[in-house]
Amino acid sequence: MQWLKKFQFSWGIFKFFHSSSPSSSQQHSASTSGAGTQRWKDYDSPEEFNFARDVLDYWAQMEEEGKRGPGPALWWVNSQGDEIKWSFRELRDLTRRTANVFEQTCGLKQGDRLALILPRVPEWWLVTVGCFRTGIVFMPGTTQLKAKDILYRLQTSQAKAIVTTGSLVPEVDSVASECPTLKTKLVVSDHSHEGWLNFRSLIKSVPPDHTCVKSKMKDPMAIFFTSGTTGFPKMAKHNQGLAFRSCVPSCRKLLNLKTSDILWCMSDPGWILATVGAMIEPWASGATIFIHHLPQFDPKVIVEVLFKYPITQCLAAPAVYRMILQQKITNLRFPSLEHCTTGGESLLPEEYKQWEQRTGILIHEIYGQSETGISCAVSREMKVKRGSIGKAILPFDIQIIDEKGNILPPNTEGYLGIRIKPTRPLGLFVEYENSPEKTAEVECGDFYNSGDRATVDEDGYFWFLGRSDDVINASGYRIGPTEVENALAEHPAVAESAVVSSPDLNRGEVVKAFVVLTPEFLLHNQEQLTKDLQQHVKSVTAPYKYPRKVEFVAELPKTVTGKIKRKELRLKEYSQRR
Repeated sequence: MQWLKKFQFSWGIFKFFHSSSPSSSQQHSASTSGAGTQRWKDYDSPEEFNFARDVLDYWAQMEEEGKRGPGPALWWVNSQGDEIKWSFRELRDLTRRTANVFEQTCGLKQGDRLALILPRVPEWWLVTVGCFRTGIVFMPGTTQLKAKDILYRLQTSQAKAIVTTGSLVPEVDSVASECPTLKTKLVVSDHSHEGWLNFRSLIKSVPPDHTCVKSKMKDPMAIFFTSGTTGFPKMAKHNQGLAFRSCVPSCRKLLNLKTSDILWCMSDPGWILATVGAMIEPWASGATIFIHHLPQFDPKVIVEVLFKYPITQCLAAPAVYRMILQQKITNLRFPSLEHCTTGGESLLPEEYKQWEQRTGILIHEIYGQSETGISCAVSREMKVKRGSIGKAILPFDIQIIDEKGNILPPNTEGYLGIRIKPTRPLGLFVEYENSPEKTAEVECGDFYNSGDRATVDEDGYFWFLGRSDDVINASGYRIGPTEVENALAEHPAVAESAVVSSPDLNRGEVVKAFVVLTPEFLLHNQEQLTKDLQQHVKSVTAPYKYPRKVEFVAELPKTVTGKIKRKELRLKEYSQRR
């Protein structure tokens, strides 16, 4: 990543703070046991909580007192050999500066919404924690979003600010005039952009002193856009409880992290897993977050990194493990790696077996949604039952329920439900913002109905069976079929279309489009048409949504009321695989 070589702010700030760091002898004498971190109990619910003040600043103080080891809090690298290592003290000062940029320069205040669309760069962590400090509600998104996606998010959220990368400036500028609430545009770039404030320049000009807001536990913290089967993505709003939950003992047993651990979570910064797995979970334990810029998943690069750096834990989508296994690499015994976690879809039993045989490490599963964070898991201390997503993590009480919210007995298929009455648990989303009808749809008796089908065995292990709706999970990206169908509808060749998931050896499942052509395109070359449609979707919406498979059909199966029978098409796809 070329900009780092001339990114004077990061290197300059790093050197500035490094010069005032404690001596290496002081650092090496520090304890790495994580003493003093058990400050809350499982069912605690303090009135006030702020992750920046109560966690990040706590670890900064532990460093100052020599009670934390020498490992950095954030360790960032790229393929060009650039590295940034920030301690908790450095992060405390940098995120205070970020908070001052938001408040003093931009005029943002607690409760304002900020769209955050950055790749895996260090500023993503500065901006997110800066939002914690100020009470600004951050809304992450993947850099694959296009102008129409960004327009929808800015308008529906009434965002007052956006922070993004230079490559997305034209996309934002093309729609900004249609977003009356958008007052501040911040760009993370080495170059100036007309109409934009430069984050890297501003952060050097503000003081490192800032008083953190006294956020209440029920104050909003983040909004995650989640795909659905119909309409546009919903806004799942979370309060401070999402971050607090990772600080209690039962949740921390999930990864059992120590301050000496180095965790590499490969999730895209646009998803909730990055917020939880690449920030909240490891920092709640005082561990090191390792990040590789990784603009695209390259199994060879991932393997090289696992051999080169002392990474002790890895959290990645099943497709990552699958891609590595498919490489003709004789040695996969990584020198430091101790624990592997996956989630988002299922690996095949043979793939679990191969990973264990070739690496000597079991893969533990986790399960969650944008609405729930990590809600089920095979924790590090639990027995692994291959194929199971593990047990519920406190304070969630998870049951298998029917459509009316009745609890079903073990080994009976139903919906994964999280109890919300009499008390809604911390960590569960508050509501779908601006959509009370959608919120009501998922409230089922005393439970939140996840919409996911599953069973539970006599030991309390849950077994995921699939979505009850048509959301497609491709390599960890959740894609609503309507989003792709709307994009296809804009092409003159498409009379109508139906989009479903289709099994794929490498990615688990991919997007497939069944397309009915308009009369004037019936005689066109279908191979070329497929390429044209794929490119069209990439150009009008986030590229990860494009259909990797296209099948041209004379008509689509429909109900008597004219609704497309996506389930019938999906069942056809999976029955062909068998």
